[in-house]
Amino acid sequence: MTTTQRPTASRATAGPLALEVENLVVRYGAVTALDGATFALAPARVTGLVGMNGSGKSTLFKALMGLVRPDSGRVRVHGMTPEQARRRGTVSYVPQTEDVDWTFPVSVRDVVMTGRYGHLGLTRRPRRADHDAVAEALARVELTDLAHRQIGALSGGQRKRAFVARGLAQEARVLLLDEPFAGVDKRSEATVSRLLRELAADGRTVLVSTHDLQSLDVLCDDAVLLQRRVLLHADPREVLLPENLARAFGVDPAEVPAQEPARGHHRREGQS
Repeated sequence: MTTTQRPTASRATAGPLALEVENLVVRYGAVTALDGATFALAPARVTGLVGMNGSGKSTLFKALMGLVRPDSGRVRVHGMTPEQARRRGTVSYVPQTEDVDWTFPVSVRDVVMTGRYGHLGLTRRPRRADHDAVAEALARVELTDLAHRQIGALSGGQRKRAFVARGLAQEARVLLLDEPFAGVDKRSEATVSRLLRELAADGRTVLVSTHDLQSLDVLCDDAVLLQRRVLLHADPREVLLPENLARAFGVDPAEVPAQEPARGHHRREGQS
């Protein structure tokens, strides 16, 4: 029987929780994608989601957004159901791949403006506040100069930043990012990493899945180790211990290489 542990900082969750997942079960026919997943996240933190392909990470994100219906269990986003949170713009999701016609003549600015739809009035016409929010989001992901470019003309990393900007323009309190660093250039990786830390400092909650274990301890305050259920919720350094990674990836602990600090990075202020 496995137990879920949380870091000291996560235990300081006596106040309102940003995200609560209790005994979440999701099945696709005979396949169980999530089997009793349970964890909770406080506001103003970046949490890493770690697990092998097929461990249920993408299914978890979809359940948190209300895009798949759980067979059992409970999800709350700032006390609301996922559907309520999505309608109110409280939660934003950047999936691993976007179902987009990259040849469609829509600009980067237009894509980011879709994040403002929940703020528009009955006329659906953007107001000054909407244009300002889009401009700020583009600036934060360093795409201001490409705002008028057709979305399909961007590089992979730039496209990812554009959809992160859409989430920023939405002004969501909880941001879910599924593999935002997969296949992106170094500039995009650095820009998104910096931005996630800034969002946490602003009081937002970020849950980000990543295979970049080298940078996990730099980017995240805590991490969730997933293998259909939550095996561990703890400080990234504990999650990265070979014996814990072995539980999630199904290998002998002796075969898991030791994790070295990411080159060029330092631990965040206040960490030892």
